Amino acid sequence: MNKKRTSLLLALAFAVGALFQPVQAAPAAAHDLTPVDAEAWLDGLMPSALHTARVPGAVVVLVKDGKPLLQKGYGYADFDKRVPVDAEHTLFRPGSVSKLFTWTAVMQLVEQGKLDLDADVNKYLDFQIPAWKGKTAVTLRHAMTHTTGFEETARDLLVYDQPGPDIGKVLKQYIPPYLYEPGTHPGYSNYATSLAGYIVQRVSGLPFDDYIEQKVLLPIGMTQSTFRQPLPEKFKPQMSKGYMSQDDKPKGFEVISMPPAGSLSAPGSDMGRFMMAILGKGRLGDAQILKPETVELMHTKLTKPMPDLLGIGLGFYQQDVNGHRVVGHGGDTVLFHTDLLLFPDDNIGLYVSVNSPGKDGLGKWLRDRVFESFADRYLPDQRPESKREVDEATAKQHAATLAGAYRSTRREDSTFLSLLALVSPLRVQALEDGRVAMDLAGSRSVFHETKPWFWEEDNGKRRLQAVLDENGKVKQFGLEPYVFAFIFEPVPALAGTTALVLFCGALATVLLTVLLWPVAAILRRRHGVAEKPAKAVGWVRIASVASLAACVLWGFVVAGLEELKDTSTMLPITQLVTTLAFLGGLVAAAMVLRQKTVSRALGGVWLASFLVLVVLGIAHHLISFNQWY
Repeated sequence: MNKKRTSLLLALAFAVGALFQPVQAAPAAAHDLTPVDAEAWLDGLMPSALHTARVPGAVVVLVKDGKPLLQKGYGYADFDKRVPVDAEHTLFRPGSVSKLFTWTAVMQLVEQGKLDLDADVNKYLDFQIPAWKGKTAVTLRHAMTHTTGFEETARDLLVYDQPGPDIGKVLKQYIPPYLYEPGTHPGYSNYATSLAGYIVQRVSGLPFDDYIEQKVLLPIGMTQSTFRQPLPEKFKPQMSKGYMSQDDKPKGFEVISMPPAGSLSAPGSDMGRFMMAILGKGRLGDAQILKPETVELMHTKLTKPMPDLLGIGLGFYQQDVNGHRVVGHGGDTVLFHTDLLLFPDDNIGLYVSVNSPGKDGLGKWLRDRVFESFADRYLPDQRPESKREVDEATAKQHAATLAGAYRSTRREDSTFLSLLALVSPLRVQALEDGRVAMDLAGSRSVFHETKPWFWEEDNGKRRLQAVLDENGKVKQFGLEPYVFAFIFEPVPALAGTTALVLFCGALATVLLTVLLWPVAAILRRRHGVAEKPAKAVGWVRIASVASLAACVLWGFVVAGLEELKDTSTMLPITQLVTTLAFLGGLVAAAMVLRQKTVSRALGGVWLASFLVLVVLGIAHHLISFNQWY
């Protein structure tokens, strides 16, 4: 191997290693952001990074000072046929980045006096959104800042290769209940965004797809982009395949049931045009899609869920890095993962999208690291290191207070998905040295406290803040950059560790009951015991079998959700089996205890176990016939 080739391989290894290692302290001097330097950096980074992450393809676009700086595809749009990603023509699905176009449409109508951000949305609808407790109405401002208070919705949000949905029909068939009073808590809502898109459709008199096309996309030259589903015939040859990983077969075209929240298909070059238009205060060339003051308002009028963390403007959330202001939006479908990030004060835009979550979610992680690595290379942090304002003893005390199990304010409480808070809460751990740790998106992050109840990430850029209640306990905490979409609050008793232990113990009891059933029969036969157990005991055993069957059925339901399969048949069957098993087991156990057909201890264990299953089954809606989630 010659020296030149060895040097090249070492350089590539260093570049890839930098991407897949924790971000270290920023360099003192910035590289000049030029097309030559940016391309050399990305060319040394992306191919091997994609291979390591097992992601087939990606597109990266950089704009600066109103012009494209770099737009380039990496890897493959069709891995099997070796069709390369072309930044000019290959369509990716940027998911929730689509929301920025919906918010642009809303603000256009606000500029025209046709919409009022603070009016009750029912003013513009042909159906009724109930006010919270009959008092607080939802507004478009709530929708744009993700503070409507709505529960999350998941059913049929995304399906493969289906006809395009009717927005109004989708919105009317299920209105999510409230978790919180509007304006009080962040809770990212695709439903609320789609509600805003439907309002655009009704007020403008144009179908939503037509409005976006005529008033937003075409004026700034986004001629290869569309919100339409299924994809128009002329665009189908340009569409990238989507993969779970490079090692899997591609899946079909993802149809978003709420199009204003995420149905855009676009090439990187078109997304560059949108970034230049927003950085240009709403203007690109001769087209003015928003007034300068409107763009400024969308970027600077922040709603901040936590006192000292970043927040969200009108649709654009803030994600500052290295002391530089950054606004934008991320987007995730099942297959595509995207970030659109604008540095307004530096007149720079960065767009990166991958066509697979990759191995162990590394595709999504790669997208985030491109952003941070870009900032460290071209916009390094010149600020002095944060000074610690708390001593070690105080840090340990605060860490111990923060430690515990938490649930997100973006969740479902009225459906079986509330069980997620019980089986997989976010757990914060207090370390011996006063730091705190948590597992986020499959990786462990550690934070150190720099001022009271405020933590910064070790070897990273995220910040965390906690707010206490009147008793000195943690009421909630926020974590950047997610704070605009949700914050965390302690899990309630019925979703806490004790409840989980009791739930597992109850399931263990019914499992042992089933396993020991044939053993008892064999022992009776061997010892010549002719007397059969009481019918009530038999019913307990049958209920135990049914309870285990219910658990298996719930496993199929969850697996179906992950595979985006139709649950309309499986879910009601599972709910019925669960209801009969848990309630029937409780009644049978009570009969056993009353009839004294077995020892009081065994009868008491059965009764307690089925009581736990019933209480938690009701609390988490396993015993329910609600088909929406």
